[in-house]
Amino acid sequence: MTNPFGTVSAEAILEGRATDAYFERTRTTLEHAGKDPHVVAEVTADQFPTGSFEVFTGVEDVATLFEGRAVDIDALPDGQLFDGGPVLRIEGSYLDFAELETSLLGFLSQPSGFATAALEARRAAPESLVLSFGARHVHPSITSTVERASLLAGLDGFSHVAAGEILDREPGGTMPHALMFCFGEGNQPAAWEAFDEAVPEDVPRIALVDTFWDEKSESLLAAETLGDDLDGVRIDTTGSRRGDFRHIIREVRWELDARGHEDVDIFCSGGLGPADLRDLRDVADGFGVGSAITSADGVDFSLDIVEISEGPDDPSNGRTQSGDEGEPISKRGKLSGVKEVYRTPDGGHHVALADRPGPEDGEALLEPLVRDGEIVREFDLEAASERCLADADRVGFGVDEP
Repeated sequence: MTNPFGTVSAEAILEGRATDAYFERTRTTLEHAGKDPHVVAEVTADQFPTGSFEVFTGVEDVATLFEGRAVDIDALPDGQLFDGGPVLRIEGSYLDFAELETSLLGFLSQPSGFATAALEARRAAPESLVLSFGARHVHPSITSTVERASLLAGLDGFSHVAAGEILDREPGGTMPHALMFCFGEGNQPAAWEAFDEAVPEDVPRIALVDTFWDEKSESLLAAETLGDDLDGVRIDTTGSRRGDFRHIIREVRWELDARGHEDVDIFCSGGLGPADLRDLRDVADGFGVGSAITSADGVDFSLDIVEISEGPDDPSNGRTQSGDEGEPISKRGKLSGVKEVYRTPDGGHHVALADRPGPEDGEALLEPLVRDGEIVREFDLEAASERCLADADRVGFGVDEP
């Protein structure tokens, strides 16, 4: 079996076959009519700022997709926050990229949604350890996309082994309830001891403490069993059973401290989102966040032609041969003309026509990505993460509500 899980191949994506059928029919029609206009197209989510920022990522895959295509592309830097206006601009003959639109939007939409949700979690508990536990909620073929987006947004790590191989990061995680079941009720100490004996020394000794008995009882038993070797306890009680989660954590903390286990951390997981992290960050030491990231809506990007001129075979009108500007164009509800976006000194996001002056002291955000099919930008996840977190501070993303 060459494709046992029925996933679309990298070859199909690069060749433009991972596309909507109407782009193939558009190519057939334009070639039949002898038309191939020179266009400028922009990728946008909102035309004007809405006051709600999102994280832009996926741009490295877009660069790979367009490598070798005779187009120029400008785009926001990886990890930049945006609020309206273009995040990416393509200029070239339309038939040089027509069928790539579907994959282009997919490369941007879902990762940007994941990263935005992960940033919300990061900002909700800025001083806590926060890990991505959401790989089980997505198709295995895109787990590295989830984990990369989480790292870009500043999360401290993730759990998925194969994604770690791709991203050159060590996955985190200790034990599931299944391990506890295999030893059985009443044999929790045997499970924790076996784990301690079996796994490498650099793996934190964090005991799962909510499998059979209440969290306080199992936490104290884990501390008695492993003593100074115990780094922490994890409470993963489902929402339907845990009642007042904050009170449970405070009770566990109290009882551990009362018995001299102040150094044992409390790690929480199980359907947690940003609101939970804000509520628990002063009583818990760390969190695992899963579905709050993976269930995030993709950013609703669209690609629209905003300027058009005759193709390069017509020397009287072609932009690339004559230098003449194309004609602004747009569908109803969209804004015509080539645009630029700016970060203003007060952290605002400003959209303006590219041939007009920008806001005073505004920083233009679109940067070269591809020139005539050659990738002209380097990519670094650490730098993108630093950019994302710094820009979140600058624009006030996720500032706590009073």
